[in-house]
Amino acid sequence: MNATHILLYRYAIPFTEPISVIGRRVQQREGIILALKTTEGHHTAYGEVAPLPGLHQETLEAAEEQLVEVISKHEFTDNSILPEDLFPSVRTGLEMAMINLDALTSGDAPVFSDGAIRAAKNVPVNALLFGETKQVIRRAEEYFNLGYRTFKLKVSSGDMDTAIRSIEALNRIYGNTVELRLDANQSFSLDEALSFTEHLPQESIAYIEEPLKQAEYIEEFYAKTAIRSALDETLWQNPELLDQIPPEALSALILKPNRLGGIWATLQLVRYAKKHNLLAVFSSAFESGISLSFYSWLAASTTSKPAACGLDTYRYLKHDLLETPFMAANGLLDAYKLYKAGLTVNLRHLKPTSLWTL
Repeated sequence: MNATHILLYRYAIPFTEPISVIGRRVQQREGIILALKTTEGHHTAYGEVAPLPGLHQETLEAAEEQLVEVISKHEFTDNSILPEDLFPSVRTGLEMAMINLDALTSGDAPVFSDGAIRAAKNVPVNALLFGETKQVIRRAEEYFNLGYRTFKLKVSSGDMDTAIRSIEALNRIYGNTVELRLDANQSFSLDEALSFTEHLPQESIAYIEEPLKQAEYIEEFYAKTAIRSALDETLWQNPELLDQIPPEALSALILKPNRLGGIWATLQLVRYAKKHNLLAVFSSAFESGISLSFYSWLAASTTSKPAACGLDTYRYLKHDLLETPFMAANGLLDAYKLYKAGLTVNLRHLKPTSLWTL
């Protein structure tokens, strides 16, 4: 069923505290919501276009301009005819809206894998930890009591001592009852990374996300430490490196669809991860529940045992855009239930900007 109307909205959601994104402090999350409406069946499907300052190259204004251009040319009725040079945030929002419309008209959630895979009911979530050691331990205790069993700790070459103290404390308190992942955001040189890992409790971490400024040295880092890495920024900064870094040096691919270039591009990486026995860790760029509910279903429907995902970012938004706000229970996401809830948007949080009749 094709859409008969398209509506565009803007939103702005304050963060509960300022968020640092690659050296930039962001006070609120802004984005565009695309709504595809049908006259027959009275369906409305939503997609989110939300470039994040510091993470995306395109600005929100540039994304909106491109989105309007695509709509005006009617280049959106099928994934196969979307222009190739779309910004990743724009392609993600368009694909999300079209997939959601197909799901609404069919009456069921979208299928992203073959019938041999039974979708998981729950997707575990990793809890994000950062700051001084006292703050890290306080947040870890809160998350542990809420049922979280995977922690992701932000570390930096600029403050290795604090990171080491936090890791030692987490290891002492929780031991092997939790999985600890580190995220270095490409802050270490190879020598710094080697020095840093020498001071870590043995076998205390699952992997380090983007440990090096130069990802081409990840193979050497693994050879010297036996610590596996995860790729995030490298997947869009230097995608050719994925074929050059030996899979045995990796543990996971961190998948942010709205930075990787859309839903279908992300699914190609899911297939790569599955082929090479890597974790496919879905992650968000502080998007609203519209995207988070979609990503949770992506995670659940592409493997029967999803990895703990980085979809806990909703905690840093003061409110959601959904009638039923996106949230985890006991550190788990009920993927199908959340996907269905993610189809109903609270329009009171949106500002209409344009209406198109097709």
